[in-house]
Amino acid sequence: MLDRALFSKDFDETARRLARKGVDREVVVEVRDGLARRKQLSADVDAHRAALNEKSREIGALQREGKADLAAGAKADVAVVKEKLSGLEQELSALAERLEYLMLRIPNLPDDACPDGTGDADNQTIRHEGYDPSAYEGRSYRPHWEIGEALGIYDGERGAKLSGSMFALLRGAGARLIRALASLALDLHRDKHEEVLPPHFVRGEIMQGTGHLPKFEQEAYRIRDEDLWAIPTGEVPLTGMHRGEILSIEELPKRYMAYTVCFRRESGSAGRDTRGMQRLHEFHKVELVRLCAPEDVAVEFADLLADAERILRVLCLPYRVVDLCAGDLTFSSSRIFDLEVYSPGVDRWLEVSSVGIFTDFQARRGNVRFRRGKGKPEFLHALNASGVATPRVWAAVIEHGQRPDGSVRLPDALVPYMGTDELRAP
Repeated sequence: MLDRALFSKDFDETARRLARKGVDREVVVEVRDGLARRKQLSADVDAHRAALNEKSREIGALQREGKADLAAGAKADVAVVKEKLSGLEQELSALAERLEYLMLRIPNLPDDACPDGTGDADNQTIRHEGYDPSAYEGRSYRPHWEIGEALGIYDGERGAKLSGSMFALLRGAGARLIRALASLALDLHRDKHEEVLPPHFVRGEIMQGTGHLPKFEQEAYRIRDEDLWAIPTGEVPLTGMHRGEILSIEELPKRYMAYTVCFRRESGSAGRDTRGMQRLHEFHKVELVRLCAPEDVAVEFADLLADAERILRVLCLPYRVVDLCAGDLTFSSSRIFDLEVYSPGVDRWLEVSSVGIFTDFQARRGNVRFRRGKGKPEFLHALNASGVATPRVWAAVIEHGQRPDGSVRLPDALVPYMGTDELRAP
């Protein structure tokens, strides 16, 4: 949630930056005017309540003095004040509700350093790592689902039979490979991140705190008749752990990681970009979350980006770093660098991690603050990234390791976890 002072003290700049995310100026105007009106209404309510109390004291004094006629006249005045106060309170309540509705749906401000634009075509590739286009020339690559089916490690048909489209069923070495990728990621990051095993279902207020509600309600899974939501990412419980708390500056930065199953109603239907492990409703992921003071964001962001790249480097997978344009940023983020792995079997770049800065946007929604000594509490700043999003990395490992005889060579980093350096059909 944005600082409400931005709408009155820095209106033009706030409107300009929100426009980069597609927010209409009329919405920003409504918030500004609504906040001004609420301030006036609050003052009017306080004034009428004070007048009511004064009239009540006056009536009491008149009655004690035996001045019944004057007391009756004062009571009539009280009725008028009460009626006006009731109308003001109703207007104030309705306005407060409207402002809360709007504020929960206004996204975070994009960083001025991110590119202008509205979609993929406007995103800027910063650099490539380990990618040589000539290495793929003259070779034919099968997609990972065909390789997996031939090896008996991927069973798309039975996955669909159990749960419908965009669910995967992995068997044998395919299932172990998911576990190996998660274990590798956790081991790579345990030097600086505390491992957490959070619940996979959280309250609505926790989802709201990270900006996933109410904006993405239709994309989330909810337990029927309960205010519990399946987490779409480990970011949600990790960021929500300190909801309503005030930490000390000495405790910062907080660096957490969690291996969780994630649940999302991903858009799209079965087709080219959803086959196999490319886009799933349920998937396994290791998430990295940082909570820090505002002056440490730049250092933490650079470090977090390096951490997110780490597993791609040790797996020897070619990838690129993409600076997302303002219109392609997520609702809660102000800056995002995507890491995309090249998948030769589908000849596409697949996003495997989003490294994001969320400023104090989530902390304001969740009231997560810190204190410097005896100073006034300040809102924390949050960052997060995928340590490994297993489905697409799984797919990339299979496609890059494929051999002419149908077997798959595994990266050296996975051998200790898999107990073998290759996958072959039984």
